[in-house]
Amino acid sequence: MDDLELALGTSDLAAQLALAHYEAGVTVSVKADGSPVTEADRAVERLLRDALSEARPGDAFFGEELGELGESERVWILDPIDGTNFFSRGDPNWRIQLALEINGITELAAVTAPALGIRWWATRGGGAFESPWPGAEPRRLQVSTTVEDATIDALGNDPRLPTAGPPGSPLPLVELVRGEIDAFHVERYYKWDHAPWILLVEEAGGRFTNPIGTNTGDQGGGLYSNANLHSGLLALLGYPGGSA
Repeated sequence: MDDLELALGTSDLAAQLALAHYEAGVTVSVKADGSPVTEADRAVERLLRDALSEARPGDAFFGEELGELGESERVWILDPIDGTNFFSRGDPNWRIQLALEINGITELAAVTAPALGIRWWATRGGGAFESPWPGAEPRRLQVSTTVEDATIDALGNDPRLPTAGPPGSPLPLVELVRGEIDAFHVERYYKWDHAPWILLVEEAGGRFTNPIGTNTGDQGGGLYSNANLHSGLLALLGYPGGSA
């Protein structure tokens, strides 16, 4: 099977395991960095690593719960349960996130929200898609082209973006790739949170820039937006590459 088939099939297995924990209920503990974790987070990441390494024994891993393993030009970036707070309190807005990085470039992204019954995926140069989960006919995703009266969501209050409101839902990046909002700004979280969404946004016709002016997810976040808004919002934020 190719990498996308592998990622989606492995996500299916992880989704089934995560759903079993979700429906049974979990106990939350706190990691050293203050973020929440459950046994489900660790169990799902172990399953992802085991399944992927069986199919691709030379690949390396970088995961939220179990860290780095191996050295390879191919690295699977894993967020076994993105949204542990939602997961632990029975809110369906949590996701299983995978990305495959090859020679430092994210080539594949797969995000599954089992409790919502939705999946998103993208391959570099191949577009971004959404479908019901489990499997059904996908639809291609496209960001908006809006410039005037744009809807800008932001995590936290940022005076640099006076028109930005707080996220209107737990899924602002989903709304962005669907063209329902026009930009989302966040300056926190980790590479495993951002890696799949950067590719999804770019393949849906949008752009992502972090605070140092590149498009990697290892700088604590950045600006996601449609292409028409991007340079102007970068200028407001004081990011490299912005222009009024």
